[in-house]
Amino acid sequence: MEALLPLPPVTFHILVALEGEKMYGSAIQRNIADRTGGAVRIDNSTLYRSMHRMVERGLVSESGERPEGGLADERRRYYHITPLGREVARAEATRLTQAVALAREKGLVVEN
Repeated sequence: MEALLPLPPVTFHILVALEGEKMYGSAIQRNIADRTGGAVRIDNSTLYRSMHRMVERGLVSESGERPEGGLADERRRYYHITPLGREVARAEATRLTQAVALAREKGLVVEN
C-alpha cells in the first residue's frame, strides 16, 4: 500500500466520490465538481486513464450490478471502491491531514 502513496489528486477525488456509491464516469465527474464547488473538474480522458490505472492497481473495480429503474443504461460502466481502495484513501487522507497540520504550525493555513 505504501508504494501507492502519495496519491495523485485525481485518484484521491475519484476514491472519495466512490466511497459508499457505485457510479459511472460522468456521475463521478459531476460528484467531484459539486463537492469542490467547481474547483476541481476532471475531463473525460483524464478520468478514464485514471480509472484504468485504478482498476489495474485494485483500487476500484467495475460493478456488474446496475441501478434499478431508468438509470440502468447498459452502455454505462459502473465502478465501486475496493477494500484496498478504501484503505489507500484513508491513508492518503491521514497523510494530507498531517501535512495541513504542519502547514498550520508554520502559519501557512489561512482560517476563514
